[in-house]
Amino acid sequence: MTYLKDRVVISPTTRQEGHAELVMEVDDEGIVTKGMYLSITPVRGLEKMVLNKAPETAPVLCQRICGVCPIPHTLASAEAIDMALGIEIPKAAKLLRKATLAAHNINSAAIHHFLVAPDITDDSNFAQAVDSVSEIRKNVQYVVDMIAGEGIHPSDIRVGGMARNITPFTKDRLIERMTALRPKLEAHVEFIKNLVLEAGLPKDLGVVNQPLMAVDPLYGSNDFDMDKFSEVLPEAWYDDPEIGTKACSVIPLWEGTNVETGPRARMEKYQGFKGKGVIAQHVARADEMLKNYDACLEALDAIDPAASARADYDPRGTGELGFGIIEGPRGTNAHMAKVVDGKTAFYSAIVPTTWNIPTMGPATEGFHHEFGPHVIRAYDPCLSCATHVMVVDDEDKSILKNEMVRI
Repeated sequence: MTYLKDRVVISPTTRQEGHAELVMEVDDEGIVTKGMYLSITPVRGLEKMVLNKAPETAPVLCQRICGVCPIPHTLASAEAIDMALGIEIPKAAKLLRKATLAAHNINSAAIHHFLVAPDITDDSNFAQAVDSVSEIRKNVQYVVDMIAGEGIHPSDIRVGGMARNITPFTKDRLIERMTALRPKLEAHVEFIKNLVLEAGLPKDLGVVNQPLMAVDPLYGSNDFDMDKFSEVLPEAWYDDPEIGTKACSVIPLWEGTNVETGPRARMEKYQGFKGKGVIAQHVARADEMLKNYDACLEALDAIDPAASARADYDPRGTGELGFGIIEGPRGTNAHMAKVVDGKTAFYSAIVPTTWNIPTMGPATEGFHHEFGPHVIRAYDPCLSCATHVMVVDDEDKSILKNEMVRI
């Protein structure tokens, strides 16, 4: 943490994926008057790597956007390519994908509870919190492994559906394990919610009134209105030119304004959840674990192991833009692709943390700067996912300067 005159800079912010910077302008009492949050994670350029390659390559590469949330990226990529190729995947594949995402979202929420445990508990409860997280993760990751082939970079989520269906034995085993997990998950949710409510955080900490970005209660959609979407480069968004030059993510806008996406947005929009700010973020994320549990078990129960899980398709492409919009742990994950003559001709991803970055900074305002990291962690940011621009020189590509290029 760096203290400058009238400014507190935390670089990098902690207990999150990737590297980011939180810049807070403060008054004489240390109250944040202006908050700016920005990615400083180096770009990896996966959106460029998939171009001019076979469309099946996209999910394999794009799942490596992140090692924390590879499932939403694999699914969003596969669904974008499915749509770009005009594929209607089989019912069994849809159910397998839904069960995979639901299990992963539970796992990711549990990881977040581990990361924020020092914010909401002391030494007396910390070991219990960690043990509870470990028990849940062990079981839901087993579901992901069995259905998708692997928990980190799932090999069995394919263009056209899934590589294979599960066997009757696997189905029964997964339902048995998930059924046994229910009381442990319910106890975990109540435990975490009580810790949050008793942590002494200010009631209105992190409250913002931005529009909500969510397309589905749990899974996702292929419907994305491009007329409502726009994005600006960071130097056009941040008031401070130095910050605008340093930032490594574009600023996505919906109907001209920044939004909030994530568990609280979904729970308010589709489940009638009430509450805003940091406390509400934590409570909504915990409650959503049970919604995902029900969705996972429902999908598993509905799967016919004898049914086909992959469609035949023409890989040449329709030439039309395909969308894969997946509601991942951190919010709405939008992948867009176009396939022409059997090659990916266009690819773009607007991920949850990218949506949230312009909202997270202002959410720190009105409270002492010491609460700033609590606000940021409530969104569970993932910066490798959010980094999509870099600074290059038009003449000498090895020299960096202040010109931003979408990568």
